[in-house]
Amino acid sequence: MSLRVVFMGTPDFSVPILENLIHAGHEVAAVYSQPPRPAGRGHQLRPSPVHACAEARGIPVHTPKSLKSAEEQAAFAALKADVAIVAAYGLILPKAILDAPRHGCINVHASLLPRWRGAAPIQRCIEAGDHFTGVTIMQMDEGLDTGAMLLMEDIPITPTTTGGSLHDDLSAMGARMAVEALKRLEAGKLLATPQPPEGVTYAAKLAKEEGRIDWRRPAAQIDRQVRAFTPWPGAWLELKGERIKVIAARPVSGKGEPGQVLDDRLTIACGEGALTLETLQRAGKGAMSAAELLRGFAIPAGIRLDLSE
Repeated sequence: MSLRVVFMGTPDFSVPILENLIHAGHEVAAVYSQPPRPAGRGHQLRPSPVHACAEARGIPVHTPKSLKSAEEQAAFAALKADVAIVAAYGLILPKAILDAPRHGCINVHASLLPRWRGAAPIQRCIEAGDHFTGVTIMQMDEGLDTGAMLLMEDIPITPTTTGGSLHDDLSAMGARMAVEALKRLEAGKLLATPQPPEGVTYAAKLAKEEGRIDWRRPAAQIDRQVRAFTPWPGAWLELKGERIKVIAARPVSGKGEPGQVLDDRLTIACGEGALTLETLQRAGKGAMSAAELLRGFAIPAGIRLDLSE
């Protein structure tokens, strides 16, 4: 058997989930995605990754700015879907949308709920120093990621995990789990468990300014910041009026005034311990090692980097 599915998603994270549903033989009746946005130097409208994927597959794509109008809700209901699969869509789903499919709307959420409800669970779990995260398949309700849990799997967060690597791992996991959820749904074996009231945290939306490194913080925290915010929004320092992105760093022993350059390998003293900067990127240039950067951009030992205000 196959189900008639409406898929709702926008970024790269969601594309493998859509592709896996198609590969599994489900009928994707339509795709909903965020409207095209200006991109590139010419600021021309560019469809989202999910939009582009669906168009390439010949699937009708809808890009409403809101789902609140009676007209949009009627158009959605007219699709007569068995279920909607939602993955990082980006719009609030009103009750009329949630109730329209025969089995409601099912969300692929990149955390172990109820921890990290909200917009940026992938980055926030690394930043906070969590040892595990995962994917929760959830029956959607009108709350913010508050619905009953249907499936859950975890994955370890290692000392080398970055926002980018975890994004890819959880996307692949979510793609596999979404297909499993529909298999169980068809068989009448998809069981719902209410989320526990304990352990709720919220993953606030990321802002570019959060990437600025404050050397007064412990090295371990800055290391997590660097890894969590790679590739976006990026962790960065300011030197000689230039913003330099830190792509990879390593906590080491060391002592000095916070922000002080301790050696000729770009080891920087922190509020506790020190951090050796390994891979960096100057504005308009590609990623480079610390040694490559220092060949054209002198940062002598002893100087002190500016502190975050």
